Amino acid sequence: MNFLNKKLIFGILLSILYAIPLFADDFIDEPQLSQNDVSVEMTDVIVKGIETKIKLNFKNPEFRKKFEGYPVTIKINDKPVVARVIKGTATFQYKFNHKQELVIKVSDYTFTKKVDPIPLWFSIIPPVIAILFALIFKEVFTALFIGILVGTTTMFWYQDTALIPAIFKGIFAIADTYIMEALTESGHMAIIVFSMLIGAMVNIITRNGGMKGIVNILSKYANSPKSGQFVTWLLGIAIFFDDYANTLVVGNTMRPVTDRLKISREKLAYIVDSTAAPIAAIAFVTTWIGAELSYIQDGINTIGLNESAYGIFISSLAYSFYPVFALIFILILIRKQVDFGPMYHAEKKARESDLDLLDDESTTFSNKINELEVPDHIKPRWYNAAIPVLIVIFGTFTGLIYTGWDQSVWQDSGISFSNKISTIIGNSDSYKALLWSSISGVLVAILLTLAQKILDLKATIDSLINGFRTMLTAIIILVLAWSIALVTKHLHTADFISQSLVTVNIAPQFIPALTFIFAALVAFSTGSSWGTMAILYPLILPASWLIAQNAGLDYDGSLAIFYNVVSAVLAGSVLGDHCSPISDTTILSSLASSCNHIEHVRTQLPYALTVGGVSIVIGTIPSAFGISSWILFPVGLIILFLIVKFVAKPY
Repeated sequence: MNFLNKKLIFGILLSILYAIPLFADDFIDEPQLSQNDVSVEMTDVIVKGIETKIKLNFKNPEFRKKFEGYPVTIKINDKPVVARVIKGTATFQYKFNHKQELVIKVSDYTFTKKVDPIPLWFSIIPPVIAILFALIFKEVFTALFIGILVGTTTMFWYQDTALIPAIFKGIFAIADTYIMEALTESGHMAIIVFSMLIGAMVNIITRNGGMKGIVNILSKYANSPKSGQFVTWLLGIAIFFDDYANTLVVGNTMRPVTDRLKISREKLAYIVDSTAAPIAAIAFVTTWIGAELSYIQDGINTIGLNESAYGIFISSLAYSFYPVFALIFILILIRKQVDFGPMYHAEKKARESDLDLLDDESTTFSNKINELEVPDHIKPRWYNAAIPVLIVIFGTFTGLIYTGWDQSVWQDSGISFSNKISTIIGNSDSYKALLWSSISGVLVAILLTLAQKILDLKATIDSLINGFRTMLTAIIILVLAWSIALVTKHLHTADFISQSLVTVNIAPQFIPALTFIFAALVAFSTGSSWGTMAILYPLILPASWLIAQNAGLDYDGSLAIFYNVVSAVLAGSVLGDHCSPISDTTILSSLASSCNHIEHVRTQLPYALTVGGVSIVIGTIPSAFGISSWILFPVGLIILFLIVKFVAKPY
């Protein structure tokens, strides 16, 4: 019997197996099901055009015994659907395209429910409202709350609830569902605890004079606004392996220096924010690399490419225009000592103002965490701050190596040293590494303070608690931002944007640019660059390869488009993250710099959009048509230099 005959017989047998439930009366003495024998589970939030998972739990013991492991026919609005019974449960997907009465029948059991699906286009409304409110009214707490409330109220309203009750249910759901889920997610809690520990450490090393000692050292090198900004940029590049650690350490360390040099908090927040994610996105050894490689590997497996994930990542760096341009653009501004847009006015105000920036009540995070006026009897010692900070930096790196250690990878002689380190860190638990390093930094700061009798135990613990308190404002914003991100997940905002991309029929050379724009929109709407990558990589990578192949491109041409798309998702995610007031890294940058959050977004937005525009026009699109990156990178930097030269002005 040849292979084709075997395949045919197997197909016939499988068809008979699935057809058995259709003739259950003839083959099986089907048990009668009462209303109490079956329960139906389905989500309350149903979105038009998105498949909804429906579960039927069978409680009748005879029915479960008869059908366990077998398919059962379920009629959905008189259309048969076959689902296999696993542990007494049959699960299937159903897509609602209009308002209707759902009727589910199995045996003599009938379930009915009125369903009014939420239009998919509406999914973009809650984040857009939150962003617009934040930018117009410059008050982020209310903006986020209103955005979440619009989403939750709509969910209940479409569940056949009157508007006023839907509003009250929406308010209650913010507390009992969205905030609770945001807080119970382990990664979110790790960020909260890490931020609190960093705040505590910074407060302690400020009170014991260590921060003033660091400022005295940095003052030798950062003795002007120009050098102060450059040192900040350099530190941002140096702490390349994690964007959270980068943001909090650099912002907290440099804030007293930049305050003394009359560099605006907005400029500090911009430098911190625009070095953290870009360098973490393109460096070979970062906490981002694991997620990036896993998404790329999934795409490779789907397409069936004979390429390594790490090799594709390295090749995609030739198309990483936005991260590279963003880093160099800061240097151009620093070198020429000019700015434009809202940042120009912020810097001009800071230079001309004689007010104490630390007491500026306009800042969102007016925590006064880095007041440098320590008692005269406390001698500033730089190492009281440097040692805890270095422990956080190197402790994080050590924790990444430890949690991702794989002996087989390390002993593989066919892998280069840099690839081994990248693979190990890619498999690490970055949250554990951050938590271990931050609590170590706090404990060392306490020990140094007590051992030198700088502060007594009570004063030291008071400083610790006050450090926790300084993070409360940022934590509230983070929780609200995560809550609205969960609303966008339930409403399938990313699906709406992604489907809009897939339905566009364009030449493969424009796919990277379109991907870049849509990735930026998703990140802007959801406030998460990592979430954007998780959503778009599985969708765009196979689609881009298929489009390139269908357009007649050869293997190398298709692979070049593929590299460009890999980079475009990452770069667009970072751009959208920089522009979004609900982004966690943007919020942390405002926190670390004690900058008004909306002012940070408002002043950074023109710079991010300028670099993003140049990245698309000069980088992403021409590179997709085959122009070498060796030409495009210098040309793009020249364009950015000319923009600064003719648009920006000194303050």
